[in-house]
Order: sequence, then structure tokens, then C-alpha cells
Amino acid sequence: MNTKLNLLAGAGIGIALVVAGATPAAAATKKKVVHHAAPKADKRDAEIEALRQQIQALTQRLDNTEQNQAQATAAISAAQTQAATAATTAQAAQTQAAAAQAAVPTEVKTALAKQPKSKSAWANDTSISGRMYFNFSNIDQKSNGVKQAGNGTGFNIKRFYLGIDHTFDSTFSANLTMDAANVVGQTANSNFQTPNVSNGAAGTTSNVNNLAIVGKGFFIKKAYLQAKLNPAFIVRLGAADLPWIPYVENQYGYRHIENIMSERDGFGTSSDWGVHVLGDLAGGILSYQVSVVDGGGYRNVKVTNSVDVEGRVSAQYKGFYAAVGGYTGKRGNDVQGTVTHHNAKRGDALIGYKNSLFNIGGEYLYAKNWNSVTATTQDKAEGYSVFGNVNFAKKFSLFGRYDWVKPNKIGTAQNLNSNTKDHYYNVGIQYEPTKIVDLALVYKRDSVDNGLVSTTNGTIGGANPAGTLLGGHGTYDEVGLFGQFRF
Repeated sequence: MNTKLNLLAGAGIGIALVVAGATPAAAATKKKVVHHAAPKADKRDAEIEALRQQIQALTQRLDNTEQNQAQATAAISAAQTQAATAATTAQAAQTQAAAAQAAVPTEVKTALAKQPKSKSAWANDTSISGRMYFNFSNIDQKSNGVKQAGNGTGFNIKRFYLGIDHTFDSTFSANLTMDAANVVGQTANSNFQTPNVSNGAAGTTSNVNNLAIVGKGFFIKKAYLQAKLNPAFIVRLGAADLPWIPYVENQYGYRHIENIMSERDGFGTSSDWGVHVLGDLAGGILSYQVSVVDGGGYRNVKVTNSVDVEGRVSAQYKGFYAAVGGYTGKRGNDVQGTVTHHNAKRGDALIGYKNSLFNIGGEYLYAKNWNSVTATTQDKAEGYSVFGNVNFAKKFSLFGRYDWVKPNKIGTAQNLNSNTKDHYYNVGIQYEPTKIVDLALVYKRDSVDNGLVSTTNGTIGGANPAGTLLGGHGTYDEVGLFGQFRF
């Protein structure tokens, strides 16, 4: 544009000079010839016209140049716009491709969901579990200083549980748990002879141990149908865990070493036949269970004139745990033709604290007429247990426990010995090579003074000298490898 203006300005100056007669030729001839005005004027007009045409041609050429430049600029701008549009389109295509790729799994899931589903097999909702308690140990038992027949070294399977769980739906499920225990009695490759009582004066019995074979060795420990109507209201019908012993075993954590105190000294069992109601409250802080049972235990199904009741209320919060419970009933003795004089009663309490490093707890029991339901006399019992463990390494722990039990608190007027006392303890170190196996080196000692006490390890103690309620003594020492595995 500036070039065009400069050229036009120069052309204008040229025209002005021609009009004014300022061209060099005109200036040179002006002085010499004055009287030839008309021809000069025609010549000047012709020059002006020539200059005007030149200016018009130049203007046209400049306009064409500007137009070409404008077109070039527009073309460049259009090219830039097209390039930007192409980049935007490419980005959008890339985004769309990524979204399509991300949508593939969802589309696949949707397509699979529309496919007809095969009927669920019962095995898909059924699980099998197992647990075994075993030991390889040496036993040294004495009664009034005399070694007993059970002394020696051997491998023993205290328990093997095989369980089947089946879920029908979100509410109903079922459980069957079998309990394999040592067979008590004779062994033979032929059929056993039934016990027979002779008519002799002594009233001797032959084949007496064969009766112990019947019903033993493989038991139904749990067999129930469960309806979980709410976490706070669960109902089980059949043989199921009772409220107290399984709960304490879970807090104790070393059932494979020994039964808890109340079961070890015969003041309860872990399962029974009946109706069981349980649940959790306040987000699991509180829990409860009430069981109405026949009282004979899971190995002895009874039809009785009355039922027994066992219950528990427990709490846990930030590592602390506590529970109280109780039992009342005839313990399966209230059958037709049997006279019962008392209700068996038991009160329980538990308190403790556990974390990832250690666990410490204590159990207390009080029982009344537990073994005198059918007797005219009464009895009372009391005991406590203190247990603990320290997890000093990732897979190692030290543990120990002490029990004190007085099985009879009523004096000689009831034909019972209130002097009998049972002291029990165990100590050991445990190694957990994997989460389903525990192995422990253990030492146990059970000492009974002034009488005999029936425990899960057999009858321990010593008979008192004739005519006295003092003096009997017995010990039970066991050392060896104890363990469990579960699946």
C-alpha cells in the first residue's frame, strides 16, 4: 500500500509539472518562442493524457498485486484454519477411540449378562472344612506314688472334626460336623460279642468293654439348620455350639493344648441338641446366645420331660473382652421313671484383653448340684483359670495357663469331701509354620490332693486312706509335641 501511494504521488507531481509547463523541454523553449501557444498546449495535453494512462495502468497493476496478496493471505489463513480443524478432528477421533476401547469390557459384561445362566450346582454353595488336634508325648501318672497303666510314649489324636457347610440362600444354611475320637474297647477282625452278665453270686460281666464301642469313634457333633434373619437374630435348630465353652475357647486360643477349665473338669460340654438363638448387637460390640437343649450333650441325644437352658452375654471393645453366662436344668436326667431332686446350675464369667502382641484372660465358674441331680445330697464346686500368651516373634509365641478347682465345697455331712483340690498348669512355646498349622512343645502338670478328680485326661489323684478324707494324692505329668492343623 505504501508503495502504491508513493508511485501515485510521483505520478501526480509529474502531471502537475506538465500542466505548469515545468518540463525541461517546455522550460527551454519558453523563452525562445512565445507566439506558438496553441501547439504547445496540444502537446502538453497529449503528455498529460499519456501520464494519466500510465497512472491508470500502474494503479490497475498495484490493485492486482494487492488483490493477489489478499488472496494469498486468505489462502494461508484458510490453510491454518483447516490444519487446526484437522488437529481438532484427530484429537476427537483419538478420544472417541479411547472411550470405545474402555467401553469394551462393559459391553462384554453386558453381553455376558444377557446370556442364559446355567443352573447353580449344589457344590458351588457347599464348603468342606476340617480340624485335627494331635500330640506325640510322654505321660507319667502316679496315684499315691504308684505308676498308672496309662504311662508311656505315643501318638494320639484327641479330636478330628470334619465339617460340611451348605448355603441355600442369604437366609438359610446348614452345617454338619463329625467328631472322630479314640475308640474305647477291644479291637478284632470279627464281630464283637455283646456284654453278658452271668447269674453267679458275684454278678460278673463278660465283654463289658464292647459296649463302649457302640456309638463311639465317630460322632455327630453339630447338625443344624440355620436361619439368619438379621445379624442380631440367628436361629439354629439341631445340635450346635453351646453359648459358653466355644466362646471361651475362641478367646483362649490354645484348645489344641487343653480343654478350657469348665470342660476339662467336667462342668460343661461344647455342643448339644435343641434350639439356639444368637446374634451381634451395636456393630459387634455386644453379642448374646441362648440355647434350649435336652441336656445330655451331643453324644447322648435325649427325650426328656424338661429342657435345660444355657445363656451368655458378652462384649468386646478395643481389645478388651468380657462375658457372663449360666446354665440350669436336669442335664438330661429328667426322663420317665427317673426321680430328680435338684437342678444343676452353673455360673460363668470371663474377662481379658488381647492385641497383636499378647493376650491375658481369666475364667471363673461356680456350680451347684452339677453331679447331684438324681441324688438327695447336694454339692457345690468352684474354680478359676488364668491364661496368657506373648507373640514374641512373627511365628512364635510363649503361652501358659493355671487352673484351680475345688470340685466339692460341701462337707462330710453330704458324704462329699470338701478337701479335694485340683491344681493344673501348662507352659510351652508354639511355632506357626503356616496359617493352618500350629506346633507346640508343651509341659503339663495336674496335681490332685485328698481324693480323685475326673478330667479329660482321665481320673487323677489318689484314694484317701480308709476312715479319713485326707492323704490321697496323685499327679499327671505330660511333655511332648502338640499341634493342630485345619482347612
